[in-house]
Amino acid sequence: MIVLGLVLLLLGFFLNIQILWILGIILLIVGIVLNFVPIGGSRRRVF
Repeated sequence: MIVLGLVLLLLGFFLNIQILWILGIILLIVGIVLNFVPIGGSRRRVF
């Protein structure tokens, strides 16, 4: 999701399309948040 956000962000920047820029930022933020928040209440254990 982070990679898709970056791709949309770059496409929106180079093609000067505002909606791709906004979607890229949203997907990038959601991807980063989901990367750090455990899904299902499980904890990541590092041994």
